[in-house]
Amino acid sequence: MATSPPPDLADRIQRGVVWLLVAVMAIEAIVAGWLGRWLQLLVVLAVMGLTLAPLALSRRFAVHVPPQFQVLVIAFVFAALYLGEVRGYYTRYWWWDIALHTSSGALLGILGFLLVYVLNENRRIDLHLSPGFVALFAFGFALAAGALWEIFEFSMDKLVGTRMQKPMLGDLSGLTDTMWDLIVDALGALLAALYGWRYLRRGQRSLLRQLIERFVSSNPRLFRRG
Repeated sequence: MATSPPPDLADRIQRGVVWLLVAVMAIEAIVAGWLGRWLQLLVVLAVMGLTLAPLALSRRFAVHVPPQFQVLVIAFVFAALYLGEVRGYYTRYWWWDIALHTSSGALLGILGFLLVYVLNENRRIDLHLSPGFVALFAFGFALAAGALWEIFEFSMDKLVGTRMQKPMLGDLSGLTDTMWDLIVDALGALLAALYGWRYLRRGQRSLLRQLIERFVSSNPRLFRRG
């Protein structure tokens, strides 16, 4: 079985990926400003900020997030907002939106799983949840986050005049697009929840177990006895 890169190498790879994406978007921002495309410039700058957010937050709160997970999150933000909205991949490739919402559901499901896992394993907190409840929380967390994103898309379309909710299957209102987004969000969340449940029940070697072990070993203060 393939092993993960050493911690220092993984961190360097993660930082390299981040700054490469930021450099690409910086060039895009300069071009947008030069051509007077102010809305595009604003979107690109916002995506740059979101791309750097995981690095800033992990330093601010002294929580080390596994580089593999950070790269997945950053790549998703880049693909969804920069390639999707700025570069028009949502209209260029019909499957782009479906793929991203499925993967976002899975990523958010893993995040929800990790949140409960930290509480479950923290010896300073008298809490022990069954694998089924942890999986249920992960699924609900991901689905709730997906619903909040759809509210954000609706708000942006109404207040700023964007077209984040797109026509689909003859429905110009964007409702069909929203519902399919939620359906594939739920599918991705379900896959992540079942994956986490299987890990808790069987404890087999997997990518999820590697992420958890890396998170626990990198954040001993979250799991030590009070």
